[in-house]
Amino acid sequence: MSSNGDMGQTDVDAMRKLKTAFDDIKQQLTRVIVGQDEVIEELLIALFSRGHCILEGVPGLAKTLMISTLARCLSLDFSRIQFTPDLMPSDITGTRIIEEDTETRRRDFKFLQGPLFANIILADEVNRTPPKTQAALLEAMQERQVTVGGTRHKLSSPFFVLATQNPIEQEGTYPLPEAQQDRFMFKVFVKYPSFKEEFEIARRTTGVTADEITPVLTGEQILDIQTLVRKVPVTDHVIHFCLALVRQTRVGEPGIPKFVKEWLSWGAGPRAVQNLILGAKARALLYGRAHVTTEDIKALAFPVLRHRILTNFTAASEGVTTDTVIKKLLEETPDKEGDLTRDERFKKIFVS
Repeated sequence: MSSNGDMGQTDVDAMRKLKTAFDDIKQQLTRVIVGQDEVIEELLIALFSRGHCILEGVPGLAKTLMISTLARCLSLDFSRIQFTPDLMPSDITGTRIIEEDTETRRRDFKFLQGPLFANIILADEVNRTPPKTQAALLEAMQERQVTVGGTRHKLSSPFFVLATQNPIEQEGTYPLPEAQQDRFMFKVFVKYPSFKEEFEIARRTTGVTADEITPVLTGEQILDIQTLVRKVPVTDHVIHFCLALVRQTRVGEPGIPKFVKEWLSWGAGPRAVQNLILGAKARALLYGRAHVTTEDIKALAFPVLRHRILTNFTAASEGVTTDTVIKKLLEETPDKEGDLTRDERFKKIFVS
């Protein structure tokens, strides 16, 4: 057994404070947001893991309100960008203008920052804007900087992008290719509320009261948490379990299940393993643990893998989704160390 982190007493104290902060954040959010506990948890895990998210859900599910409220809970700058077919890269990154000094009459270029220069970015309906503007957003996500007029400008830290997609309107859209979706740590589904939740939404939103939000964490504290996440130890068994899940999605590799050959045309790459482990580390901290378990991996398998595997025509004709495949993978992958390493099928996967 080995670990890839080293946590001292100071880190353990910070972990306890994080658990308290997580509970406080959820309490603050419930003043404004009804339900969506799983979505909120996944967003925080991505933020603390230094990742980004795609949110998919029909209009009217309070996605924008959820993100803006989360930004207020975390005492971070929030910027909402409505992506449209005529949006240009300079509209989000910023642009250079000529400014004249009133005293010397000298003219110089001045950079005007775009809406990307905030801590939390809501890229609303990212699939409605052309690929050139999508590429500018993805470059900012990956490099944490933008280049305008040959000059690089660093973005704010922490920097967290949440891109939304509307699953019911496809006309006039530019869907993100799978290779670009891979840049997002999670793909999170925002679902309809339950009857009780929708009753409470109706009651709250048709009144005159407005709840105040108290900031829980600062930007500096979030950066410290992102460092702390990296220090959480992970056993070799948990890493093997991650590899087993991800490598089973790759069509043509030895040892993969029959249903993968039938339903998938493309599998997940190494980023899936990295994001599973990082997300599991953050989840362990949020639950007050200083170690990662296979349960953490299972809990995050859906948001990590659902946009990294591609189903084929056979799957579509049978009503099989990527979540169907992930659920079946979890059912057929042993989570106990001995069972996993002794299984003849997984021996082929681990040596390939």
